[in-house]
Amino acid sequence: MKTVLCVVGARPNYMKIGPVIAALGEAGIRAPLLHTGQHYDPAMNDSFFADLGLPRPEINLEVGSGSHAVQTAEIMKRFEPVLDKVAPDAVLVVGDVNSTIACALVAAKKGIRVIHVEAGLRSYDRAMPEEINRVLTDQISDFLFTTERSALPNLEREGIDPARVHFVGNVMIDTLKSHVARAVPAGETLAGAGFADGYALVTLHRPSNVDVPEVLARLVGCLTDIGAATPVVFALHPRTRARIETAGLMDAVSGPRFALLPPQGYLQMLGLMRSARVVVTDSGGLQEETTALGVPCLTVRENTERPITIAEGTNTLVGTDPAAIMAAFRDVLDSGGKAGRTPEYWDGQAAKRIARVLAEHL
Repeated sequence: MKTVLCVVGARPNYMKIGPVIAALGEAGIRAPLLHTGQHYDPAMNDSFFADLGLPRPEINLEVGSGSHAVQTAEIMKRFEPVLDKVAPDAVLVVGDVNSTIACALVAAKKGIRVIHVEAGLRSYDRAMPEEINRVLTDQISDFLFTTERSALPNLEREGIDPARVHFVGNVMIDTLKSHVARAVPAGETLAGAGFADGYALVTLHRPSNVDVPEVLARLVGCLTDIGAATPVVFALHPRTRARIETAGLMDAVSGPRFALLPPQGYLQMLGLMRSARVVVTDSGGLQEETTALGVPCLTVRENTERPITIAEGTNTLVGTDPAAIMAAFRDVLDSGGKAGRTPEYWDGQAAKRIARVLAEHL
């Protein structure tokens, strides 16, 4: 039996790995799970594993926090002896976090094949650490599984052999489709808030938005204006809360028009998205999930690595200019925003396509 060592390290990975592990098992491939410990909130860790029905990791590197360099180096140091012990036929990594590039690099240097799920996505913004991780991981991967057709020309421009690339669809949507019926109702999560639907759901966490005081002030000003028109549910990342408090802006996002929540579990967030009138975010994953759910999404970034959510989905790239944000928001209020459609192969079968390719070629 072939062995594919599957790696997760941070919250965005958890939503993608479950269907892959299940599909590999059905295809007769052993798929032990390794957690690097890059995401180190035990409560959220346990919540996501329980919500998603993930197997408990057979190995946890427990690296914890640190700068990008420290964290990446520590993962590499702790991952190498694991490869020597497990001796897998391949290492499978997902997404674009530090764990992705760290484990892929160690495997490649030891002559172990690398499988990258969610390959070929590009924002073309090298100021984003995730972009560096994506580009480098794809260069050293043997199997590159893509979520949208625009990924192939991205990879070809970087000199990657198209024979290594397989368009399979989006495993995050596999997870969404299999769990949406279990989503926690928004009214339960928002008990006592005075509203349970028709709100704007907000998440912000990217350094370019929350670490730059003038940008943060602009965005908080927009949220205040949005709150005057419709209730706002703000799921606050701890760093974002700290930056808002330091900037003296907490009063602006408080009061009866705002529900401030801590980071939510997967099923809670799914329920909140499903009942939202609009989602305002800088998250990559939420761009995809809102498209799958048919909920309008305003992405407060200057670029996106997920262009299909704009071309075919419900996503609108609005940047951080208040005029653009409010114009797009008013369009949602007036006309319901972009209707969108479900992109090709976002059908809940992506993981099975991955397993078929690996069963044939490993």
